[in-house]
Amino acid sequence: MPLPPILHEDDVLVAFDKPSGLLIAPDRWDKSRENLMDLVHERMGHGVANVHRIDADTSGVVLCTKTKPALDFISGQFQSKTVAKTYHALVVGLPAADEYEADLVLKEDEAKPGRVCVVKKHGKASVTRFRVLERFQRAAGLPGLAFVACHPLTGRTHQIRVHLAATGTPILNDPFYGNETVLLLSDLKRGYKGRDDEKPLIARLALHASELTFIHPVTREPMTVASPLPNEFAVALKYLRKFGSGGRRAGRS
Repeated sequence: MPLPPILHEDDVLVAFDKPSGLLIAPDRWDKSRENLMDLVHERMGHGVANVHRIDADTSGVVLCTKTKPALDFISGQFQSKTVAKTYHALVVGLPAADEYEADLVLKEDEAKPGRVCVVKKHGKASVTRFRVLERFQRAAGLPGLAFVACHPLTGRTHQIRVHLAATGTPILNDPFYGNETVLLLSDLKRGYKGRDDEKPLIARLALHASELTFIHPVTREPMTVASPLPNEFAVALKYLRKFGSGGRRAGRS
């Protein structure tokens, strides 16, 4: 597999546009699975290090450093929670408010390895702020969908996915925390005359890491690395806007 597209590169940083389905690092259960950092090390050397992670099923910005001073500087920003992170998600259901916050305690689910659950204590604090950008109604009997900007203030495993599920609007196509809802063009377009074996407009986890904003380790100036929505995600939104009833509630983040 070739390296994912490079969003930014300079003497000390390189940022990749990771596709959905690609692990960041070797899987702890299956070491044979392909992952981003093995690809990076094969092509760019072992001096390149990743400073944060996103889920394998999530697409978008992954930032790496090329030098130890840059790694220390950027890692310090993630640890101090001064890196601004923006994700975009398509969720099943319509949130009760246009802007809201999830503040929950999370821990690894002992009954389901690899998953996370909400607990009252003995876990890790996690906070995400959400803003509804667009709402879409579908045919009677089908749940509405919403396009949501997500701003995690902490960096827990599966944080955004668990927070959205816990607040009643799981991410579309989330195999761990979602439901069986699928997005079909036939459910949006009246008089649909497509194939009998119709495929969903988007079949992957509908979560994308869109932006990271941080202080550059050399220039000491704020810098934003952005990733456009992947084609499948963008196509799903195009048809929702065209055939789904509803309207934008707030400006995009």
